[in-house]
Amino acid sequence: MLILDHVVKKFGSYAAVNDLSLIIPSGEFFGFLGPNGAGKTTTIKMMTGLFTPTSGSISINGHNVLTDPIRAKSSFGYIPDQPFLYDKLTGREFLYYIGGLFKIPKAPLTETIDALVDKFEIGSWVNKRAEDYSQGMRQRITIAAAFVHNPATIIIDEPMVGLDPRSARLTKDALKQKSKEGVSIFMSTHSLEIVDELCDRVGIIKDGSLIYLDTRDNLHSVKAQYDGKLESVFLELTR
Repeated sequence: MLILDHVVKKFGSYAAVNDLSLIIPSGEFFGFLGPNGAGKTTTIKMMTGLFTPTSGSISINGHNVLTDPIRAKSSFGYIPDQPFLYDKLTGREFLYYIGGLFKIPKAPLTETIDALVDKFEIGSWVNKRAEDYSQGMRQRITIAAAFVHNPATIIIDEPMVGLDPRSARLTKDALKQKSKEGVSIFMSTHSLEIVDELCDRVGIIKDGSLIYLDTRDNLHSVKAQYDGKLESVFLELTR
């Protein structure tokens, strides 16, 4: 479960995020939408501990991100929009490195990594150094790394960047399966199609404030008031 309680983030007098409150329960796939500069990435950076909220609190799986950061971070997986790998490590070595950070014993870690290699179909190049990877290959390793410690929550910023259609399908299927297993998923994206396909609930942020929050089913009824397209609803709400 992920809880944001009246979260504010200011840079000087500018409020990048303004009084944001959300509860993402276990098993929910939540889509976070908004135009450029709306506050999506700032929100994620506060959730992952990269930014400190100006006020308010963030709790992930019962752990306050500010006062109990180690336990909070141990309970979630993070998929950034720009994957970072160590170029001199192979993909497999990087996955072992991530498992080591979470202190996973070698035998179960090896079993987990082998399963992830199969799940994301990366076996043909996972033993090559990351310096030889394309953007899409880097992203697939980063996504696999977020699954290594079997987190209770997954936080994602634009998961499909650089992925070909096959890789995108594998990623969507893996994320949806995780939500069915009870993992809470918070996904920020510009892709309205992915939100429409995967998410149980949708929030739209504009100028740092949440302007829409409802289930995907209710969003479909709103779509009917326009031309049946989520794009039209999004453009109207964020106009």
